[in-house]
Amino acid sequence: MPRPGRSTSSRCWDTRRVIAFVSAGAGFLLAVLWFDLMFDVQVMGHHGPVVAEDPLASIAGYYRRVTTAARPMNRLVAIVMLATLAAIVAEIVNGDVPGWVAWTSLAFALAPILLAAVHTVPSAVRLGARSDSVDCQSSLARTIFREHVLCALALAVLLALQLSSA
Repeated sequence: MPRPGRSTSSRCWDTRRVIAFVSAGAGFLLAVLWFDLMFDVQVMGHHGPVVAEDPLASIAGYYRRVTTAARPMNRLVAIVMLATLAAIVAEIVNGDVPGWVAWTSLAFALAPILLAAVHTVPSAVRLGARSDSVDCQSSLARTIFREHVLCALALAVLLALQLSSA
């Protein structure tokens, strides 16, 4: 159903498909974060400078598998990130959702994607290698946990925005 004031012939694509694509991308990324968080929460309850060896080994082993050993499948997450951003840009260009929804969606997608690319993934690779001191590994694990919580919240807002504009 066309939005008021927009002619069907002026559309480049069906709005519902673009919103569905953005929502699917956000949902996929949120699911990936859910799995990450299932390991990350093991840092909770360890208030000293060092996380106990068993949870730290579990977290590090997980990140070694998903960041290094899973090639080429680990590239799927990056592809979905880029495709989700491209779909949001398509929403902006085509004007099929209110401007504030599209631009806010871009912000709530871009922030966690940039954080992941610049800091979280390199930290996870480093933690998975287990080449740093236990203090450093503990710090990495805690930082990854905090960043994943922030990313999950941002993607949940993105998903809510997209679904509410459908």
